[in-house]
Amino acid sequence: MDTASYLAKFQKAADQLDQKLLREKEIEAAVGVVIDSVFLKLYKKSWASEEQDPLTAKSRIFFSIWVNDDIIEEQKIYYNIHAFKLRHLKGYAIQSRQFADAFRADFKVFEQQWSNVSVKFGPLTLMEGWVKPDQNNLQHEVLSLANNFLEIEHLVDDTLLKFKK
Repeated sequence: MDTASYLAKFQKAADQLDQKLLREKEIEAAVGVVIDSVFLKLYKKSWASEEQDPLTAKSRIFFSIWVNDDIIEEQKIYYNIHAFKLRHLKGYAIQSRQFADAFRADFKVFEQQWSNVSVKFGPLTLMEGWVKPDQNNLQHEVLSLANNFLEIEHLVDDTLLKFKK
């Protein structure tokens, strides 16, 4: 995989996100590499353990779009929402399975807006799917997925409210 090329494409997509909307929603974007995958992550600081980096916090929720060698070979881009160790999130009394079930019940209304999506995972992966991108315009697909998440990010906050102490 040409990591630098994919990082540039993902960064171009991140740069095209509506910055005003990100500020209003308190969403942050990060582009990087983890476990041989290039990613774009969208997250809120409030979705992570306090005083820890929201990208690496023990307890955190984030939306991710990523590619790696295997995924590129399949001609796909993967995306998901992860929820790690939510029982440690301060101010909430969360059991991961209950949180996942509540999120997925609310997500059902939006499911048809997501290509090849599934919610048939354990509680760490709230939803996951993939798209087959136009390789000549990969950044457009990444941007489209990110914007799609921005339309449903409120589901994470709505679900968290159900578990607030």
